[in-house]
Formats: sequence, C-alpha cells, structure tokens
Amino acid sequence: MRIAAPVLPLLAVALALVGAGCGASDDPGAKAQAVAKTPTTCRWLAGWQRLADRIAAPVYCPNWLPDPLTGQIGGRWNNIDSVSRDRSYLEGFVWQETGPGAAGGELHVNLRAYPGATEVPRCEDTILGSGTKARRVEIPCFSDAQPPRTVAGFRVTPYTVNQGADQWHLLYAWTHRGSLYTASEHVAPPVSFSKAQLYLRRILANLVLVEPTASR
Repeated sequence: MRIAAPVLPLLAVALALVGAGCGASDDPGAKAQAVAKTPTTCRWLAGWQRLADRIAAPVYCPNWLPDPLTGQIGGRWNNIDSVSRDRSYLEGFVWQETGPGAAGGELHVNLRAYPGATEVPRCEDTILGSGTKARRVEIPCFSDAQPPRTVAGFRVTPYTVNQGADQWHLLYAWTHRGSLYTASEHVAPPVSFSKAQLYLRRILANLVLVEPTASR
C-alpha cells in the first residue's frame, strides 16, 4: 500500500521563490532535449549493466551521489533494488544517522525508469469514505508539476508532491527514446530545498547512459 504525501507548503514556496529568480532553463542556451555527453566510464558499470540487460532498456548510471553515498547496486548504501513486471525499476540509495541536532540526518536518492512509457505512473492510495469505510484509489505517483527547465543538459519537469519511496522528495523527470526516467532527492536535514536542487543538478551532470548488451 502506498500512502499519499501531504502537500508540502514549504517545498512549494521555496520552489516558487527560486523560480521567480530564474527562467525556464537553468542552463541558458542548452538544448531542449537531453543532450549527449562526452563518453565517460560508469564507475559502477557491472551492476548497472546487469540492470540494463535485465530490463532490455538503457539505464543511467550515477557516477556521483552526495557523500557518503555511492551508485553501486548491491553496495552498502543501496537500500532498494527493485524491478517490476513491466520492467520499470527503482534503485534507492540512503544514509541515515539518528541523534539530536546536527547529529541526525538523512541522505536519500532514488533513480527510476519506465521503459516504453512516458506518462506519469499511477500509485494506489487509501482514503476514508463515509463512516469507517476505506477505499483504494489510484493517484499520480508524481504531482505538483513545476514548469519544465533544462538542468545539466536534460529537459526535466520538477515534481514536489510525490508518493511511496519518493515521498518528501524533489523529483526531476525526463524522457529518453520513449521512456520516462526520474531522479529524486529527499528534502530533509541536512538537505535543504536549495541543496536538493544542487545535488540533483550534479547527479544529472554525472549520469552515464548504459545500453543493454543485446543492442550493441
């Protein structure tokens, strides 16, 4: 069961303030579509190559995640490694530390893809009806879409109200060859909204496209 995230007023206000000071593109003059980057080697190629082969579709390997996270599938920080029947996947990376003040905090990054689909997926939610009866409904997994912008060469749509593993995250979604891809960062101490934007920009700037072996 997926529980809907409440509207995030502080997140929405922060985005509005940031949007007021910039245009639709974070990179002036950048192309409207995702652009090819200088070929680089994926630091964690083995795991991401296996994932690309498993779903028979390209995947984006993250060469950079906020310290101490790494993009290694099956590594210490990889808390979610999931592939669904429709070949969509979710790779989650998390660091958590409990304690008062600066001693506590969390870093949480999710990377997703939906091969062959570009529409926002649907998530199940439970709502209360009359009396004590509850019913299950489907709602968009990503909502509160903001104006598209270009970030690190990717034409992304930011979403600030999301469900499931992306709850309380700032999420950037883009398309590549008929498939939807997303990257999201949890907005929670020690990550402010502005820092989440910086982290996502750097994550996108260091993504490496990994093609399935069969397509080479």
